[in-house]
Amino acid sequence: MDTMAAIKQTFFQECEEQLAEMEDGLMMIEREEGDLETINAVFRAVHSIKGGAGAFGLDDLVRFAHTFETTLDGMRSGKLEITPQIVKLMLRSADILADLVRISRDGGEMDETRVSQMADELSRASGAAPAPAPAPQAALEPVVAFGDGQVDEFGFAPTPVAFDFGGDTAANEPETDEFGFAPVKIDFDNMLADDGAAGNLKGFEIAFAPRAELYAKANDPLRLLRELGRLGDMKVACDASQVPLLGEIDPEGAYLTWKISLETEADERSVREIFEFVEFDCDLSVRPVREGMDEATAEDTVKAVLAQVTAQAAVEVVAAPAIAPVVFAELAAAPSPAPVEAVAPVAPAKAPASANTQAAPQQAGQQPGATIRVDLDRVDRLIDLVGELVINQSMLAQRVTEAGIARLSDVAVGLDDLEHLTREIQDSVMAIRAQPVRPIFQRMARVVREVADMTGKSVRLVTEGENCEVDKTVIERLADPLTHMIRNAIDHGLEKPEDRVAAGKPEQGVVRMIAAHRSGRVVIEVSDDGAGINRAKVREIAVKKGIIDADAQLTDAEIDDLIFAPGFSTAATISDVSGRGVGMDVVRRSIQALGGRITISSRPGHGTTFSLSLPLTLAVLDGMVVTVAGQTLVVPLSAIVETLQPKAADVHGLGEKARVIAIRGSFIPLVDVGSVLSYREDEADPLQSVAVMVETENQTQCALMVDGIIGQQQVVIKSLETNYGHVFGVAAATILGDGRVAVILDVDAIVAGSRQDAARAEANRKRSAA
Repeated sequence: MDTMAAIKQTFFQECEEQLAEMEDGLMMIEREEGDLETINAVFRAVHSIKGGAGAFGLDDLVRFAHTFETTLDGMRSGKLEITPQIVKLMLRSADILADLVRISRDGGEMDETRVSQMADELSRASGAAPAPAPAPQAALEPVVAFGDGQVDEFGFAPTPVAFDFGGDTAANEPETDEFGFAPVKIDFDNMLADDGAAGNLKGFEIAFAPRAELYAKANDPLRLLRELGRLGDMKVACDASQVPLLGEIDPEGAYLTWKISLETEADERSVREIFEFVEFDCDLSVRPVREGMDEATAEDTVKAVLAQVTAQAAVEVVAAPAIAPVVFAELAAAPSPAPVEAVAPVAPAKAPASANTQAAPQQAGQQPGATIRVDLDRVDRLIDLVGELVINQSMLAQRVTEAGIARLSDVAVGLDDLEHLTREIQDSVMAIRAQPVRPIFQRMARVVREVADMTGKSVRLVTEGENCEVDKTVIERLADPLTHMIRNAIDHGLEKPEDRVAAGKPEQGVVRMIAAHRSGRVVIEVSDDGAGINRAKVREIAVKKGIIDADAQLTDAEIDDLIFAPGFSTAATISDVSGRGVGMDVVRRSIQALGGRITISSRPGHGTTFSLSLPLTLAVLDGMVVTVAGQTLVVPLSAIVETLQPKAADVHGLGEKARVIAIRGSFIPLVDVGSVLSYREDEADPLQSVAVMVETENQTQCALMVDGIIGQQQVVIKSLETNYGHVFGVAAATILGDGRVAVILDVDAIVAGSRQDAARAEANRKRSAA
């Protein structure tokens, strides 16, 4: 990869971060939780994308981002009222901006009509904005100031005078000082424009000196100069006098500066806009050049300005509000001229601090830590090596055990230390790959908006636990299942607005996404406040499609589970959203492929909740090593509730072959793992077995019968499906300490298989009896 390609890749990585920040800010504004700083953050994100895109010549992206940020600028300046319609427009624009970034990165064609229509809507929104209320006058950075920081013999500061030469000014300073006096502000550019003798604006003299930080952020001064040249005729002189000798040069240093003479009809704001996204990484001076402005004219102009300042200051003093007599009394009693602070207690109350001012102290204490970008392939390689380290540590422990070395010997103690260090290294490396679920949650916000528009429903997305971290591989493979679930919740779960109102519910439906860590796994819940599952309809459709028999006796949970059957759909017609029956079965298969499970909970009239339970990582697993019919197997520790030795009084028969075990007043099915996996033909004796109680995906419990337990061990997950093929009842494989390959059980598949065997046995018994 050449240097330019690497820089461009970095730009697109930063775009992903900026898009996430933009989406997060707009969602906060939609929830009415945002403030001025939130709008500024969204504006900065769009502006950064625009600046980087301009450096790489991505013109379509630049044009749309410029229109987008213009509208955002109207929001942050108060010219554009923030209404639900405007926020919705911003969110749709954010979607298009994200699409433009994706197409710029991956290639493809964008719907130009869609982009232009959205750009037109943005332009109309900002152009049709209502006239804003008079905002506090921005304080001007004084280029020339008189009386600044001084007091007269009475302790009063003279009226400040500031000249505005056209530069950018601060936006959150009060209009008056602490005494209620308004500063006299002279707009130098406007005066010159009104004064015919001063001449017209001809162009600008620009001094541009990049700092090292500018280069470190992959910015190119030459691209900035080319962009500047589009404004008019330009002459550039590069000053290389500061470049040191070759042996003393710093490869990351900045030594070149440029002096530019630009003839243009553009204003100074347009010139400075080109340097906006590097303004903190360079020294920049922009000086207007006017036609016919010689030294004598300039001197006459300054004298005229000073005369106007004097006249205006006199008017301001005469018109100033009277000061309370107590102030003069205190000043007269003072032995020396009172400082300005002496009259502060009786001064008029100041305006409330702006959102920026209030947020500053909080941000100061919340600076993000330093981060670096690492190629994902390197992290994957590191994880593979850690996996090999775990396997070798297990092998060493096995050899020490086989050699009969005492547990208190130096070798055994050292091996224990190695085991602890290996676990810490593994946890630390896993943490490198761990990422919060926030990006996938933010992506679902767009899905909600699109499906809501398609179905004509009003939907609000509520998210919680966005900072829950999970392995990056898990996050990447969660996008499709969650998309199906969100679409299903809106299309099937939520009622139409008129039906919700008739049922006494708010017209706007709510879809919730909640993430949390539980028992070493991450649980993601997708719920809606809709009508819930119509079980009678689900059963009817399942019978019509031949999924179940008409006389089948099913519990509510088993009926709910039917929606995961292939080809099942409750939609009456096929639409762009649903109806083909290829949604929820794909969800279940995808979640099971991740080593997870999915459950349903539904209350008619109140809504439905889908719960996804997923492993935190797909690389290393804590498991219980067991033996079954001479085979060594691994049961995921996260699925195990407890282990016990069955007693004769607790084991009971049920039907021809099924058995249950009584535990604390409840009966738990006993499942012979060896029989289900066809390791043996005859059922094992429960009294000679160990019962491992596990929890299945629908949160029901079952006891797996195994011959013995070897112990708990951390194992490295190896995909059996990738390297061999799919095997019933097996989730993956691993390498044990003795070098043998052991399979990791798919607990849910084992339990489901035992139920099918029991159902077939019962059906055969009925046929034989008949």
